[in-house]
Amino acid sequence: MAPAPRARRGRSGGGSRLARAFRPKLRWLWLYLPLAIVACLVGVLVWGWTTVNGLYRIDLGNAIVPATGSAVNYLIVGSDSREGITSDTPNAGAIGPGVAGRRSDTIIVLRVDGSEAKMMSIPRDLWVTNAATGKKGRINAAYDAGPQNLVRTVTTNLGIPINHYVEVDFVSFSSMVEAMGGITIDFPHPAHDDRSGLNVTASGPVLLDGTQALAYVRSRHYTEVIDGRDVTDPTSDLGRQQRQQTFIRTVLKTVGETRNPVTAVKLVGAASDGVRVDSELGFTDVFGLARNMAGSQPVSVILPTTPTTKGRAQVLELTTSAAPPILSQFGAN
Repeated sequence: MAPAPRARRGRSGGGSRLARAFRPKLRWLWLYLPLAIVACLVGVLVWGWTTVNGLYRIDLGNAIVPATGSAVNYLIVGSDSREGITSDTPNAGAIGPGVAGRRSDTIIVLRVDGSEAKMMSIPRDLWVTNAATGKKGRINAAYDAGPQNLVRTVTTNLGIPINHYVEVDFVSFSSMVEAMGGITIDFPHPAHDDRSGLNVTASGPVLLDGTQALAYVRSRHYTEVIDGRDVTDPTSDLGRQQRQQTFIRTVLKTVGETRNPVTAVKLVGAASDGVRVDSELGFTDVFGLARNMAGSQPVSVILPTTPTTKGRAQVLELTTSAAPPILSQFGAN
């Protein structure tokens, strides 16, 4: 009779021993894997908390007020600060080095109520009463006395309560877009602006890097190529406001849809050198905003204004007959 196949028994016995040897290790793996995941989440939360709380804070006193309901109003200001800008800075032409100080280049009110949001641009040339001086002038000049005065001027003239303040300068703007991996804007036609540096050679969705995104929102001479002809945007600052709102809407939607706290923290970290926020804006506010904006499309609202002349200056006055129903959408009294 042929002997039993020892090799087979040997292989079977070795496999059993090998399986038994790995069982404890697998048990340890299943034990520690959840702990490792929790540790990573805690690390991200600590990182996010530290990053958000490390932003430059501005004490706006009672110029900002606590939200009384579910709706929150954010005053978003794009500052034209040139701090850190040199001739070697990418797209320096769009930024314009050599001008000292800060001025408000963009003023937008964003109202978020759960998953619903509205945004309204406030033209820089809007003719208002300066809260600090009591004198009439462009709202852009109200920023000269500081963010607190700008917030007070907005509330005094438009009746809109401001709950949080966010200001971004040009350098941080580009860094934030880069941290997101670029931003995709849908262009109906190829477009360019030789002064800002914008150069989009194709229509449709185009991924803009930080410098081109900056050139897009700063463009004052936006020119489309339609049927081979250059057509300059005839709406001037109104068109610029709409492009800025398109950009902010896309940023909020992109960040919100990621549902990724790491992406949000990277975005805040990239902006940390040039972003200024009110002293009450906290970690939960930032991530609550990103969560609420997931998949939403903020509605653009146009502030009714009428062109006029003050002295020799071309300015915009609030159209008092049409403004109240618009302003009431932002909680104005």
